[in-house]
Amino acid sequence: MICAIRTGEGEALPRKGENVSLLEIKGITKRFGGVRALTNVSFEVTPGSFVGVIGPNGSGKTTLFNIISGAYGPSSGQVAFEGKTITGLSPHEVCHMGIARTFQIPQPITTMSIVENVMLGALFGKQSRDRSLPEAAAREKAIEIIEFVGLKVDVNSRPERLTAGDLRKLELARALATGPKVLLADEIMSGLNREELKEASAILRSVRENLGITIIWVEHIMHVLMELVERVVVLNYGVLIGDGVPEAVCNDKAVIEAYLGHGL
Repeated sequence: MICAIRTGEGEALPRKGENVSLLEIKGITKRFGGVRALTNVSFEVTPGSFVGVIGPNGSGKTTLFNIISGAYGPSSGQVAFEGKTITGLSPHEVCHMGIARTFQIPQPITTMSIVENVMLGALFGKQSRDRSLPEAAAREKAIEIIEFVGLKVDVNSRPERLTAGDLRKLELARALATGPKVLLADEIMSGLNREELKEASAILRSVRENLGITIIWVEHIMHVLMELVERVVVLNYGVLIGDGVPEAVCNDKAVIEAYLGHGL
């Protein structure tokens, strides 16, 4: 088995906004020289949903996030958000529209305090697009979000000595401070121990259920992802090979072969 699915407490919620597309990935292809990282990838995400993106290493998952967030431009295809094409926008413009992301390797600004790191998200995020946010209000919001993600540290200290788990929380807090409608979460559970995994799972549930943020989540810790998401998109060598509910994806022959190899 490549994944395990728990029923009951961890069962996925029904999709919200079933007939409405919040984010549309339309025929995205990305080439790096002669190498295709993504080939004609298309899928849609509805408001309030929780979507997992999985695939073996090198399957194009982070490249897809880089394209959605504006770090890369696609070789062909388009990304639309709330019915508007965002292809070609810079990362800060995409952020202002309401799409935030975390990174596989946390990237705190070590010359700034923990609270200042999160304040940056508040000062340069979605709500700052139309009006400037006073510094005091940004600090208040940052502290509120730091508490929401369970980061129990001196907020005026620097992030250098944070544990792996706390660095993940800081990364998430900064993204949430931008006020997103969509969160692109890139392997935010990598390197966490069992207790930290449970805590991170609870935080993600709360982000979706209490903040109403749509989540698209790349993750390799399969059993945890399958407990939380309601839908799974599968990439292999840059090609979309699966898209459905976790149970169906886990039993899909093409997905099993992508992870375990042919003939197993």
